[in-house]
Amino acid sequence: MPDALFADPRLAALYDLFDGERDDLVPYLEIAAGLDARSVLDVGCGTGCFGTLLAEAGLTVVGVDPALASLELARAKDSRVTWLHGDATTLPPLQVDLATMTANVAQVFLGDDWQATLRGIHAALKPGGHLVFESRRPEARAWEGWSVPVHREKNGVRTRRELLGVDLPFVSFRHTYRFPDGTEIASDSTLRFRSREEIEESLTATGFETTDVRDAPDRPGLEHVFVARKVS
Repeated sequence: MPDALFADPRLAALYDLFDGERDDLVPYLEIAAGLDARSVLDVGCGTGCFGTLLAEAGLTVVGVDPALASLELARAKDSRVTWLHGDATTLPPLQVDLATMTANVAQVFLGDDWQATLRGIHAALKPGGHLVFESRRPEARAWEGWSVPVHREKNGVRTRRELLGVDLPFVSFRHTYRFPDGTEIASDSTLRFRSREEIEESLTATGFETTDVRDAPDRPGLEHVFVARKVS
């Protein structure tokens, strides 16, 4: 089930507000252009930030997300995109040039759902199509920076992030939102930190060839960006 941050309408409406400018998406636009992609499947599209940018660039876009509240916000942003409620395992027949998972979506898959997602994406790609996604590097130990609670406030809404636990490869944390009327809503999340080798092995096992592993330009040394090609 999606985290409350994405599935609760009151919290989904705050996602873009607290996420700010999405400079992290610019490199993905550049990768899409470099691969000469004309059609893109955005897996875990959320509130539609990247799908909208792709559509503005003239690409044919399908966005899929299991969180209906986020998807409704995406639908309101751009009618040129085909927005689907579901995940990579529930897609209709597709043949796209490129599939993407931005904002560390790849880390929300904790078990066998990761392989199932890769198989679903593989089926949706044209022969020779590409998959591009990012994942935090375990050796960077990002969770150590999450151990100190972080407080933010925008438009009268206060948010607090706190680390709940580290049981590698799993890291859990909580965002708590306090509204002006005193209402509080918590959203718990768990991410899986996979090594570069583990990710490359999972890609090979599902019919992909890793063609490039890049440093995330906006977070150097903290994340890998994987570029993989469908080969079988």
